[in-house]
Amino acid sequence: MNAEERSKIYKMLGWCGFLTVALLTSTACSGVDNKNSLVVYSGRSESLVGAVIQQFEDASGIHVSVKYGSTSEIAATLQEEGKDSPADVFFAQDPGGLGAVAGMLSPLPEDIVDRVPNWARSPEGRWVGISGRARTIVYNTDRLTEADLPDTIEGFTDSAWKGRIGWAPSNGSFQTMVTAMRVMWGEERTRLWLEGIEANEPRVYPNNTSIVTAVEAAEVNAGFVNHYYLHRFIQEEGEDFSARNYYTKDGGPGSLVMVAGAGVLETSENRENAEKFVRFLLSTVAQQYFASQTFEYPLIDGVNISRLLAPLEKINSPAVDPADLDDLKGTQALLRDVGIIP
Repeated sequence: MNAEERSKIYKMLGWCGFLTVALLTSTACSGVDNKNSLVVYSGRSESLVGAVIQQFEDASGIHVSVKYGSTSEIAATLQEEGKDSPADVFFAQDPGGLGAVAGMLSPLPEDIVDRVPNWARSPEGRWVGISGRARTIVYNTDRLTEADLPDTIEGFTDSAWKGRIGWAPSNGSFQTMVTAMRVMWGEERTRLWLEGIEANEPRVYPNNTSIVTAVEAAEVNAGFVNHYYLHRFIQEEGEDFSARNYYTKDGGPGSLVMVAGAGVLETSENRENAEKFVRFLLSTVAQQYFASQTFEYPLIDGVNISRLLAPLEKINSPAVDPADLDDLKGTQALLRDVGIIP
């Protein structure tokens, strides 16, 4: 079904039908006021952001309908739907997805853009970072110490790591890390890294959570993940959880600090509500939620981070402009060419 056909169906079925066809989470359709509603396309999982979206709904009285999926899937959907998209806000896992549809996003008001540091927003002000997320190596503390781990992510191409690594090549954050490699290293060096890891027969997992689980269970000794997944396990299972994070020391893409971010669609029919939502995500209340409940890094001042988190200033992360991480299609093409994703 193309975008034009979908749009005709939406118009025939009305608002309630749209919610059914679009598979958006919703309460009963009766009584939904379009002027007091909002449609969010979320590339972030419900387990991470569902509670903060509910907080906004409760505080504002605005009815929020959410379409969940991977950031790359949501970006592709937006591109397919084009000007007929019912989405008001795109809440993405990483800047790659936002960059892929940047031309569909409207410049945000200055009071929103100025809430976050320069490195965490679009140069044109079309999207802003909502929380910071660092790439890291999670390792099994019964099998390894930090001294056993290489200073650079390239060290994992050594044959000594054969059969001992876990990764999730279809994951959006992993693909953003590979995009950063392409920006920093160039295509050939990045290809060599991918081929080197592939030669070491890594175990493939669907997501970061399953990698952390596998590392703690010693299915693999180490894996490439985002930092906060480990902290959620430690919070639930205690300090004896036998895995920890390691940040590479070389300032390379293995310790890239990314942002999850949000933008408002140019075609939004609820722009005022959409901007209220983005402002809320950058409020002290919402930022403290991300810092305390999902263990991500807040992007505004005056928010306390968990004691489990390594301070951002202690992570030797590369200075990569988020705007340079928008070539998701190029990264996926490289991964397919190497035979890592279908």
